[in-house]
Amino acid sequence: MKRIILDTNFLLIPYNFHVDIFAEIDRICHFPYQLVVLDATINELKRIIERQRGRHRDAAKFALLLINKKDLYTPANSTEHIADDVIVEIADKDTIVATQDKVLGKRLKEKNIRRIVLRNKKYLEMI
Repeated sequence: MKRIILDTNFLLIPYNFHVDIFAEIDRICHFPYQLVVLDATINELKRIIERQRGRHRDAAKFALLLINKKDLYTPANSTEHIADDVIVEIADKDTIVATQDKVLGKRLKEKNIRRIVLRNKKYLEMI
């Protein structure tokens, strides 16, 4: 079974672009998978809620609601504060990372890790 890790900025897509990321992942992934949200990602969302205002804060709140509603698997394995570093560290051949972060994407590409990205603010694509 593949593991799909959802990055912080990826979880903001439903609020910011009105794209159902879960339906889109089902559309492009024709294999068994488990959606994963790291505890470091949840901490980043909580920091956004505490420190930001307006649209960013609302998007982070919505992302946390989605995580709870979809009952996403959240391993408590990250000891670092930066989710990107944890993602790169734990990603392996059975991992796909859903992210919009270009720097993280480049780091994952160097490790030959597949990624899911938003295209044209409308649909997801696996690269």
